[in-house]
Amino acid sequence: MRPAPRSRGFTLVELLVSLAILGVLATMLVSVVQLQVQRTKEAQLRDALREIRRAIDDYKTASDEGRITKRAGGSGYPASLQVLVDGVPDLRDPKRKLQFLRRIPLDPFVPAGDLADWQLRSYASEASAPREGDDVYDVISRARGTGLNGVPYSKW
Repeated sequence: MRPAPRSRGFTLVELLVSLAILGVLATMLVSVVQLQVQRTKEAQLRDALREIRRAIDDYKTASDEGRITKRAGGSGYPASLQVLVDGVPDLRDPKRKLQFLRRIPLDPFVPAGDLADWQLRSYASEASAPREGDDVYDVISRARGTGLNGVPYSKW
């Protein structure tokens, strides 16, 4: 008698275990990728807010230094975000224009892609109840949700 030939290949149990392991690894990979995407968007939001706020502060400083025409009774803050991009005449050097932003950064969490990305806060409004007004004192993200640090994006 000859011994029975050994069949080569995987058993059904081995294949199912391998697929289960691959499924668990794929699930872990997806959650890691989603977390990394959120971290990247939060870093972009932080940078955009910092850039806009720095431009607003630079505009205010130039206004306080007398380099920009200030409306009577005005706060010295820009009337809109677009003013920061378009620029204003420099009163110290009439041939020069002061520009504070090259473009208005986009909010990575808001898909609109226009100036409606940002909620504007005027100098006259309270921090607890921001509202638009005659000038732009601060910008706030319109994104719904909470950051990885536990703080809602609208409070950044």
